[in-house]
Amino acid sequence: MEFFRIHKTIPFMRHALVLNIVSFATFALALFFLFHRGLHLSVEFTGGTVMEVAYEQSADIGKVREAITKLGYPEVQVQNYGTSRDVQIRLPTQKGMSSDQQSAQVMQALKSVDPSATQRGIEVVGPQVGEELTTNGIKALAMVVIGIMIYLAFRFEWKFALSTVLANLHDVVIILGFFAFFQWEFSLAVLAAVLAVLGYSVNESVVIFDRVRENFRRYRKMTTTEVIDNAITSTISRTIITHGSTQLVVLSMFFFGGPTLHYFALALTIGICFGIYSSCFVAAAIAMWLGVKREDLIKGPPVKRDGDSGSDDPNAGAVV
Repeated sequence: MEFFRIHKTIPFMRHALVLNIVSFATFALALFFLFHRGLHLSVEFTGGTVMEVAYEQSADIGKVREAITKLGYPEVQVQNYGTSRDVQIRLPTQKGMSSDQQSAQVMQALKSVDPSATQRGIEVVGPQVGEELTTNGIKALAMVVIGIMIYLAFRFEWKFALSTVLANLHDVVIILGFFAFFQWEFSLAVLAAVLAVLGYSVNESVVIFDRVRENFRRYRKMTTTEVIDNAITSTISRTIITHGSTQLVVLSMFFFGGPTLHYFALALTIGICFGIYSSCFVAAAIAMWLGVKREDLIKGPPVKRDGDSGSDDPNAGAVV
């Protein structure tokens, strides 16, 4: 399905150097903020107290969060679980205060708003658990990157695999850089969003590289730069439809999902935008600079297919 067609190839690679200089500068800034400021980790990673509170009627999450914020917890996590009457509260560790003292203080504040509030349970997340989650999160990111590289190496060849992995790392580091710069809370939900962005970004790269391979088969006289330009141009309609519809869903979570989904949707939004950019300009440009050519993707002599004009005109016999 296409809403429009572009009949003239757009010379994207003509501006590849400038765009990648901008990408490198953004990447370097993200790394600087990651090491200088670090991530503002949530209770799951740093340790803290998890409370479960029940109400006789549906709980007003806004009032619950407001009551706890007044106690000095500006970024407390409050969400429903199970039913609308059950609330889960995640409190960060405070110096000089035990988990029992925290829970007693919170319950006093909640009962002043709604006397029906009842504490159902309390769980302490220790630093050891947080350290284990951090380690497992890093392992998960590493395994995803390695898996993507192996998959692309088999599907295409190592130049495309390396360029795609570098582009994906570009996306991940920039997302983390945003969270470090603005000190947004980095939780397990945000980690899940980062992993989702990795898969989302590599899917876009595969679509473009598939078209590059098809163009090498179809247009035998085109240069590598022209092949890549045509591949990106011919997939623009698909890119706009796919990413536009996905972004609408993510934005609905961002605006209407409440604080629980806020940073999850924010990470996805940043990842989708930079995922499109990196697939079109970073991954494709790196593959071009690594010297990818027809012989890397197609073995044997060129085979003329039905509808293949054999010319170097991308609009002759091509489906755009």
